[in-house]
Amino acid sequence: MAKRALTILADGFEDIEAIAPIDILTRAGVEVTIAGLKPGNIKAAYGTTVVPQTTINGVSGLYDAVIVPGGRGNAEALAAHPRVIELIRHHYENGKIVAAICASPSYVLAEGAGILHGKRATGDPAFNDKLIACEATVTGDTVTVDGNIVTAMGPGAAMLFALMLVEVLVDKQTADGFATKWRIMR
Repeated sequence: MAKRALTILADGFEDIEAIAPIDILTRAGVEVTIAGLKPGNIKAAYGTTVVPQTTINGVSGLYDAVIVPGGRGNAEALAAHPRVIELIRHHYENGKIVAAICASPSYVLAEGAGILHGKRATGDPAFNDKLIACEATVTGDTVTVDGNIVTAMGPGAAMLFALMLVEVLVDKQTADGFATKWRIMR
């Protein structure tokens, strides 16, 4: 049975931080579902438009991973949405992968869901104060894994973030194969 990942988006998401994981996870055989906060197209920060398969209220059951890209507007909207926070906490408490990049570790995982207390995490350095306030240890690494939480810095980390998600959801060999093929230093 294929692994399943849920990517949650709102207007203003960071283009590459959403698209790179969706693309690479799909190539690795992971079934990716895109959920928007409301029906209709979702517009990224730099012009990409995504047509989601469902809305956040249409999501049910457990996925193997929940992924929240950055983009400050996206991160703020996701952190303020009760259903998003409920889904993230539920997946985290059930040992599923919860992944966030850029502004989302700070806004969504730390402030919104409150799941980074005592965890190692990274994200956009501009929002490290939010990680520190929730008593997370800020690693400053490009990608950080702590238990079932995967966090990453920002747009420049999108490919490494995606490859780490392949590693934790599929296997290291598949992730390394992509990295070698595409000449990405991991």
